Amino acid sequence: MSIKKKIVFKEINFFDLSYDNIKKNIKKGGLLVIPSGPGLSTLEKDQQYHTALKNSDVAILDSGYFCLLLKILKFINAKKFSGYQFIKKILNDKNIKNNKIFFVDPNKQESIKNKKYLVSLKIKNSFHYIAPVYKKTNIQDLQLTKIIKKKRPKFIVINLGGNIQEILGYYLKRKIKFNPIIICSGAAISFLTKQQAPINDFYDKIYLGWLVRIIFNPKVFLPRYFKAFKLFFLVLKNKVKVIAIL
Repeated sequence: MSIKKKIVFKEINFFDLSYDNIKKNIKKGGLLVIPSGPGLSTLEKDQQYHTALKNSDVAILDSGYFCLLLKILKFINAKKFSGYQFIKKILNDKNIKNNKIFFVDPNKQESIKNKKYLVSLKIKNSFHYIAPVYKKTNIQDLQLTKIIKKKRPKFIVINLGGNIQEILGYYLKRKIKFNPIIICSGAAISFLTKQQAPINDFYDKIYLGWLVRIIFNPKVFLPRYFKAFKLFFLVLKNKVKVIAIL
């Protein structure tokens, strides 16, 4: 039986838990983030992003590279749980399907694809909002908060990338008082709708999702993953705390 634990890195609480245990930790609401390796490598430069992660309620170990660094540099065993697998489980969870789910989509095309995919899963009580292009220096959206307050969804799924989603998620956590479950899943749903690289369970399980993305779109993902190597030095020089969860 695996040990339930929390791994604290740069004041971010990563939960090394199963899907069911993660669900228990967020059932009363809160902010769940799924930071990537490239995202984590920017922690020292991107203070807004770091602040959002520090103030999340649950961070999932999405990055296989981060898990590998924890093992090699800190002798900490941590099991990767990808955003792809998490969002797949969430959307197929019969106990979640009947709740109101509010999706923040990056553009009209992806929103249409997402709606079709959700219909195929028999998720009928969903709402969609196409996000504007947010300025990184000032991410706030009064129109979005107004709609969410009116719809009062149980779940908010933010399908944005580039460290934007976590900052927006933290903004919504502060502005919305009825405490929904805010999931910053980024491009995860795009793998399921085939709008991004065709990652399947096999490639995800052997930590090669990053390679599939590079092959699928090298101009975008090769520079992104190259920058992620900075995470090596970040893990090397910072303390990592492991806390057992009873």
